Amino acid sequence: MYLLWCLLFLHVSAQHDRRKQPAKEGSVRLVGDLDSSGRVEVYHDGQWGSVCDDGWDLAEAEVVCRQMGFPGAISAISGGTYGEGSGPIWLDDMKCEGSESSLSDCSFNGWAVTDCTHKEDAGVVCEAELNLTNKSKNLSVNVSQICHPYVSAFLRYFYTRQIEVSITSAQCLHQLAFIFGVKKLMEDVGKVFTLLIPQDNTFRTQVSMYEYAVRTGDFVLQENVLQYLSWNGEFLISSPVWSSVSFHMMDALLQRSDLIVKDEALLLKALERWIQDKGDEINSEQQTGLLNHIRFLLIPVDELYEIQFSSSALQKNHEKLYLTGLLKGFQFNALPFSKIRNKMGNMSNEYLPRIYTRDEWSIFINVTTFKHPNLGQNNRLQTFSTPAHTSTFYREQKVQWRAQVFLTAHECSNNGISCRSFPVARFLADGNQNRYKSSIRFSNRLILGCKNENNVFHVQDFKTDIAVIPANSSMALPNPCPDNYSFRFVVRPEFI
Repeated sequence: MYLLWCLLFLHVSAQHDRRKQPAKEGSVRLVGDLDSSGRVEVYHDGQWGSVCDDGWDLAEAEVVCRQMGFPGAISAISGGTYGEGSGPIWLDDMKCEGSESSLSDCSFNGWAVTDCTHKEDAGVVCEAELNLTNKSKNLSVNVSQICHPYVSAFLRYFYTRQIEVSITSAQCLHQLAFIFGVKKLMEDVGKVFTLLIPQDNTFRTQVSMYEYAVRTGDFVLQENVLQYLSWNGEFLISSPVWSSVSFHMMDALLQRSDLIVKDEALLLKALERWIQDKGDEINSEQQTGLLNHIRFLLIPVDELYEIQFSSSALQKNHEKLYLTGLLKGFQFNALPFSKIRNKMGNMSNEYLPRIYTRDEWSIFINVTTFKHPNLGQNNRLQTFSTPAHTSTFYREQKVQWRAQVFLTAHECSNNGISCRSFPVARFLADGNQNRYKSSIRFSNRLILGCKNENNVFHVQDFKTDIAVIPANSSMALPNPCPDNYSFRFVVRPEFI
């Protein structure tokens, strides 16, 4: 093992030295603590200068990383994250295809033509390469060059089992464990990855982490990342990262019932946009596979009606698929489930809802503070009504709901329940739902996020109308705002 680390250190150092070549026109460098990440600077007219983050995306990051000899980019960083430069701002409004050999080959406004300040200096995180071979596995794979700054930390891990990690150092350690079959270390680092998942609200890190988990065959890490992205599906769809999601990742996301979106129609539109953006990258058979994951039966009937008037090229290419989905959707909305159950065949998840958050099906409670629980009690009680089911057949049959958050034992006892930890959420129906208990069950969900942030880090169901929020140590993901929750109560009716 000691020899392994020595070889690792020498190999990485050699790569590090090879990258320190004399600057020439159009050269790029990264300014930061690591060779593989930092503020991007480009050499022009005998001087190093920075790049504005306007138009800065993964395609531009890919060009920079490959130009520097790395195999690819993990993420594009904006907003002066790696500190502000002091020289000129050479490039602005970058438009790269991703295949250019150098950053200066991309489209931009012109040298030093910019309206930016250094607070907008762009950066990248590159996925660097180190080739090691494990002869016992007959395996040659890549390990991040970012291992170089962490060699002493890795050695300390083997002696103390303690290590300070970031996403980049964890990835290096995980790859080494994967290559050399140190399963326990791989599992431990996988847990660390899970703890780091919520840190990036742009979703770039999570998407990259999923692809990395696929390459290394870490199914637990794949599931943890997919669960987080599913819980944050509403925000992922509207983020710039959406268009960069791979086919196999999209396929996995669309099969999940824990995907949180406003409604199924919005998901269909997002998928259509993604397919259009991918162009020739996604063939007709792959398009069909993805569209078959859309649950047409659960699209709101008014939006289902509008779909038939769409004249998009995608719909024309898959006309039969859309027509079949529309027909089944209208039937599902017009008839009682008992009428069509026997003729539905093997529909798997087609009629099972995801977690739909449109106002008709959810209510939001923003808990401003836990330090003064007696303040704002009325703000922690909301009532609203929903149809008995998403099907239009039940639209006029209403169920009344009462959503409430308790922060003290006194509040719980006043409402006839006993609480041992806090906060506690209760979601009650007025009893009307009992009329449908032979055909409909309510698998309601509580969505936990941080106040005023686009981030969901916990989702749970209700047991006998109660959801006790677990301690931070027992949550699947770490709680980034333990004293400042927001709650969304979601009604999920399912035919049985």
